[in-house]
Amino acid sequence: MSIFAIGDLHLSGIVEKPMDIFGSHWSNHWEKIKKDWNEKVTEEDAVLIPGDISWAMTLDEAIFDLQELERLPGHKFFVKGNHDYWWKSVTKLNELFKSQYFIQNNFYTHEEYLICGSRGWVCPNISHFTEHDKKLYERELKRLILSLRGTQKVRDKKIIVMTHFPPTNDQLEPSAFTELYEQWGVSQVIYGHLHGEHTRMGLEGDYNGVFYSLVSADYLDFQLKLIV
Repeated sequence: MSIFAIGDLHLSGIVEKPMDIFGSHWSNHWEKIKKDWNEKVTEEDAVLIPGDISWAMTLDEAIFDLQELERLPGHKFFVKGNHDYWWKSVTKLNELFKSQYFIQNNFYTHEEYLICGSRGWVCPNISHFTEHDKKLYERELKRLILSLRGTQKVRDKKIIVMTHFPPTNDQLEPSAFTELYEQWGVSQVIYGHLHGEHTRMGLEGDYNGVFYSLVSADYLDFQLKLIV
């Protein structure tokens, strides 16, 4: 069993949103991802997808993209991204698919791993952090705590957390999120959201005993990253 990760798929099967407007490297990006996915992933494996899944605005529009993912091998785990406006009821989403699992205030077990997460939000910084940002930051922190608390009765398994937003600010300073990961003994954290020159603001590797990975699709050159 292996666990892979890739975020920011930005699928647009129904909604017209060509990604190559963000650079030629995005041309046919979904075909690149599917090819790599089919070469690497078996039905026993898991793929973690930390948000910005589809450009759809409604669930009816997103179904096409979610069905595309359902047809690919492996168990898929999702958290919400800042562009996933179609994501409303996590209960309804979890009733729709057999191999896809949506995380919001909950967690899932996959083999010897516990998979938790939340969307996350912009971390406190000196350049731009409004009262609205503070409200969302604190709400997402509470959602992550609920996800982690659910694991308390489960023993001898490692915790993997995924969020859409990075766990630190642009200065890579500690946050309430990084403190929470250390308190709970989280093994790995994966996240997306950062693209282009902003990827230099991403925390990667071991930090105080937690291993961090930035897995935005374009940052990975549209190839899934093996994390377990």
